[in-house]
Amino acid sequence: MNAPKMNRRDAVKKVAMGASAAMVLPLNISKKEKKSTLETPLKGNINHTVCEWCYPDLSLEELCQLANEIGLVGIDLIGPKGWPTLQKYNLISTMCDGAEISLTEGFNHKEYHSTLVENYLKHIDLVANAGYENLICFSGNRNGMDDETGLQNAVEGLQKILPLAEKRGVIIQMELFNSKINHPDYMCDNSAWGIELCQRLDSPNFKLLYDIYHMQISEGDIIRTIRDKHQYFGHYHTAGVPGRHEIDETQELFYPAIMKAIVETGYKGYVAQEFIPTNPDPIASLRKAIRICDV
Repeated sequence: MNAPKMNRRDAVKKVAMGASAAMVLPLNISKKEKKSTLETPLKGNINHTVCEWCYPDLSLEELCQLANEIGLVGIDLIGPKGWPTLQKYNLISTMCDGAEISLTEGFNHKEYHSTLVENYLKHIDLVANAGYENLICFSGNRNGMDDETGLQNAVEGLQKILPLAEKRGVIIQMELFNSKINHPDYMCDNSAWGIELCQRLDSPNFKLLYDIYHMQISEGDIIRTIRDKHQYFGHYHTAGVPGRHEIDETQELFYPAIMKAIVETGYKGYVAQEFIPTNPDPIASLRKAIRICDV
């Protein structure tokens, strides 16, 4: 029997509930606002998307409607059950999930390999058959394990799924988390460990999901890392530091410069907004974030 799943919403439930409690969502977009949005189209240099779990008071259907109005290409972290809704609105699942056991039980521990391999082989076919490309995975927590053993174990497990991923054109993406604040004991908590894993696997179908928020907390030096190591990064997430909230002037990262650096690398993938809004109008926060990142 598979271990109980813990999705990302569960992992941040307390924070999300606190933020969403103050939300009053203006679901009806005014004609004036809609017209204004349509008169200022996005530049097309960034493929914008958003993470569903950050808007718990919106149904997936409502989020899809909003995504179309803003000009997003899809929604992040949607599994097979949500794909028909995305397709209804001509959106894509820009980062698929559903194959993982949890954020803490990952490829660095051999005892999870049999379940993970079975799950991922199934989901790789599901993702490919739906016409999607990206499927998330996690290192898991250390639980006393040293980094080298974790690398060896992860290589062993991932090598069992990458041949099918390569055959079907699916990119397996391991997310980088910080272990200082949000994910204590997570092994892939720095870009160096993740890049070493990429190098050992040596597959074009294994990349890192570079979460800008998490890596600012873990190691900083965001723009230099993107410029020097971008070939290992297959997807990007945003959020403000500190707090994982809006990416505006209230936090320490300057996202226009970060997005410019990403574009200059020739990146053609997706950038997903993954901040927890504190604004009483969270939809306005999302609209503003997309404009900030649209360089």
